[in-house]
This record gives sequence, C-alpha cells and structure tokens, in this order.
Amino acid sequence: CIGDDDFGKTLQAACKEDGVQAMYMVDKSTPTGKCAVTILDKERSLTTELSAANNYKASHLQEPAQMAVLEGAKIVYSAGFFITVSPESMDIASAKTVEKGAVYCLNLSAPFIVQVPPFRAQLEKLLPSVDYLFGNEDEARAYAEAVGWESSDVEFIATRLSLVPMASGKPPRKVVITQGCDPTVVAIKGQVTTYPVVALPKEKLVDTNGAGDAFVGGFLAALAKGQDVAGCCKAGAHAASIIIQHSGCTYPPSPGYTF
Repeated sequence: CIGDDDFGKTLQAACKEDGVQAMYMVDKSTPTGKCAVTILDKERSLTTELSAANNYKASHLQEPAQMAVLEGAKIVYSAGFFITVSPESMDIASAKTVEKGAVYCLNLSAPFIVQVPPFRAQLEKLLPSVDYLFGNEDEARAYAEAVGWESSDVEFIATRLSLVPMASGKPPRKVVITQGCDPTVVAIKGQVTTYPVVALPKEKLVDTNGAGDAFVGGFLAALAKGQDVAGCCKAGAHAASIIIQHSGCTYPPSPGYTF
C-alpha cells in the first residue's frame, strides 16, 4: 500500500522501468512509507516509518484484478512483516495456493515476528500451507526460544520446522535458513543438507543491505525456472554475493548468471 504522493509515484515508476507488474493499493489519506538505512562497519540497521504500508486491506486483494493475478500465480511469496499488517490477506493467498496447487513461500523476516505471540500464532496458522519457509539463523533461533525447544542449533531447528504437518495434498515443506557467510541449511522431511555460499574477500564487501532478500529473489527466480533445491540455493547465493558488493539495494546492469 502506498500513498498518493511523490514517493509512491517513484515506487510505481521504478517497478514499471524494471518490468514489475505492481498492483498497489493507494491510500490517499496517508503518505507512502519510508525506510532509513544506517550502515556501520558494513552491517546495516533499518529505521522505518510505515505510514501507508501499514494500511493494506484484504478487500483490495479480493478485487477482481488482484484475484485474477493471485489465481494465475505459480509461486506466491509473503514476507513475515506482512503478518503485522493484513494477516487476512495472507490467509486468502495461502488458501488459494492450496486450492490451485501453487507454491506458497513465507519468510520469517525478523525475530520479533516469532517473539510476539499474536504474530507467531498467525505464522503457525500459515505453516501447513507453506512450501518454502525462509529465514536467517537469528530468526530461527528466536523461534526455537519462543516455543521452548531449548536449542540454538540451526540444523535442529530447521529439522523441527520441516516436520510441522502440511495441508492435505501438499508436498513436504522445504525450510531454508541462511547463515551469512556460513553454508545455507535446508531441511526437508527431517533431513538436512547444507549448500555453500559465495566466498568473498573482505575488501569486496560494501554493505550487507538487501542480502537476505537478494538470496530469496535468486532462489525464487531459479524455482520459477524449474531448478531443484541445489540450483535454487546456488542462484540465491549468487544474487546475495552481488548485492553485498554494491551500495544499498543496487545491482549491475547484467546479473552475470544463467540457468
């Protein structure tokens, strides 16, 4: 959801330029949200002013134009942050993927999502529909602590999350946990495999802003191209390795990667 202002128009124009079909809800009474990024020693911290981003309504998703896109989608991805905004929209989207046989993906997004009981309850409500669950090691450990698993072992946590029962007819869940410069952990049916990341010398690292989202973007691009989990992790690792060599959420003109 965006406001009817210059920042909103900037977002729409950027999506159009990059060939992204963005179907924003426009809130004429609230400004577009903003996010300030602070970089310290190449690590990033975010300060947000959500504004219109906090005002999305399920009624917008239920309009014919948006529902047509949802019903035609092969892969649907939700950031965990959206749990704080419109859980009803996530219920509708996840249920539609079960109905249509599409893939539903969810990101834990931040430790507070799993630490706040109402937010965690929504996450757990969605889990039976989730084909791919993404997160990083801090988010995975926060979840384990919140539910009393008494373990900080990322592979154990991923294993437990992979064994949460799926909705009827859905294939086993894939739990994908990134660990910064350490290998990515993937758990399927209680079995763990690790996949390497792209090793970079320290002098090539500019900042980590966008690394997690870039990994998921590369992973889902490969998934859309029919790649297996190994191929998806390889593409995700490549995308993350590129974005951390550039300032902010920017990329070179060519991805330098082929499937």
